[in-house]
Amino acid sequence: MRPAFHEFVVCGVIVTTLLVPAPAAGQAPLPARAAAAIDTLFSAYAHSGSPGCGVAVYQQGAMTFSRGYGFANLTYDVGITPSTRFTVGSVSKQFTAASIALLVQAGRISLDDDVRKYIPEFPEYTPAVKVRHLVHHTSGLRDFWELVSLAGMRNDDGYGVDDMFALAARQKGLNFVPGSEYRYSNTGYLTLGVLVQRVTGQSLRRFADSAFFRPLGMRETLFLDDHNEIIPRRAAAYSPNAGGWRVDVWNNDLVGQGGIVTTLADLQRWDENFYDAKVGGRAFVDLMQTTEPLTSGTANDYAFGLTVESYRGLKLVQHTGATGGYRAALYRFPEQHTSVAMLCNASTANTGALSLRMADIVLRDALGPVAVTARGAGAGAANARTAGAPRSAEQAVIVGRYTSVELNDAVWEVVADGASLQIRRPRNRPTTLTATDVAYRYTDGAGLLVQFDAPVRGKSAGFQLDGNRVSKIRFVRAIP
Repeated sequence: MRPAFHEFVVCGVIVTTLLVPAPAAGQAPLPARAAAAIDTLFSAYAHSGSPGCGVAVYQQGAMTFSRGYGFANLTYDVGITPSTRFTVGSVSKQFTAASIALLVQAGRISLDDDVRKYIPEFPEYTPAVKVRHLVHHTSGLRDFWELVSLAGMRNDDGYGVDDMFALAARQKGLNFVPGSEYRYSNTGYLTLGVLVQRVTGQSLRRFADSAFFRPLGMRETLFLDDHNEIIPRRAAAYSPNAGGWRVDVWNNDLVGQGGIVTTLADLQRWDENFYDAKVGGRAFVDLMQTTEPLTSGTANDYAFGLTVESYRGLKLVQHTGATGGYRAALYRFPEQHTSVAMLCNASTANTGALSLRMADIVLRDALGPVAVTARGAGAGAANARTAGAPRSAEQAVIVGRYTSVELNDAVWEVVADGASLQIRRPRNRPTTLTATDVAYRYTDGAGLLVQFDAPVRGKSAGFQLDGNRVSKIRFVRAIP
């Protein structure tokens, strides 16, 4: 039976709401004042010609609020409803990690296994990268998507698992010693998806369907491992473009790091499993929310595809997702048996910030005081310390063409641009670098740090590149 809907007007715009099953005994629908406040929160998307979000609140085992704002398809003016299906990006990671957790419980793998036990073509590192390192983002593996961008490829090119392994095989090292640091790595979760397939003999899609989705009644949920497959009622995704919008949907067949397509109702069924433990039992639910410290003893709040933290005095278990123009979030406050969820098809939707603002509305009587962030010259002073004066003498020995075998032999050209340097690389806009207070070190101010070699025979022989999710990538000067 298909769910029923009705439409109503918010600020002169039609918004859809799902007529959900009656809340559990003693659990009232979300108060009208709270619902109106959420409407205001998403009013920027609730108009013609805009993509938007499907939004829900889960409380005490029931969906107490669900509405759609904006349009799922701008070409055909199809509105978003609470039954619209969305790609959810990295919210998918918890389903990949759940597959690993079940295999650990069944004794089919160990978290301390060397990844190469299951994937022998994986690069050999010393010390070994273990399964637990992949789960907790402590592997040191360089992030696939950042490598793709740095190599001059595009995120919306078609990629498969073989492409991921080919790029991983080119890497000469790790970001850090496994277990010693936390750094988010899509490569790690792509590898976990392959591991599930190698151990079970089933695709991640088929395994998750039999292990989780069917038992929980999640009939609208799947790992989409064929981007050409037709998925009824799936929203297209969009990013801003010249005062309007452009389609922004990545065309790849990678799953594990992402790939889940789902609905608000199905996410509620998954969310409730963390309370009733219908699938996996209590030990499984506890394992999913288990973190482990780094080898230094420093805490790491990333569990099994979930971040375990606190917000205004309440325990919070959450994850966001982003792929192409899709954005998603599932924020659970377990002690209040309350969650907020949103599935969006606009790249402008800051689902993390919106989730916390929804929590402020829904849980306002349970939340502690708002944390006060100190304001002052601290950040500016830090920036001032890293911003050095122009160094024209350095520029003369730095300019030239460089290449990296770790990035598919991509060639970057470094040119002088007045007081700054400019990097020109394939299929990217030029990147401006400014000097730091360290000799031959430059930054783009957004996470890219380039340390050029001191000159030999009047020229720098190469440089080391550090990014947001990659470190120590080597470039050497190309032969003219």
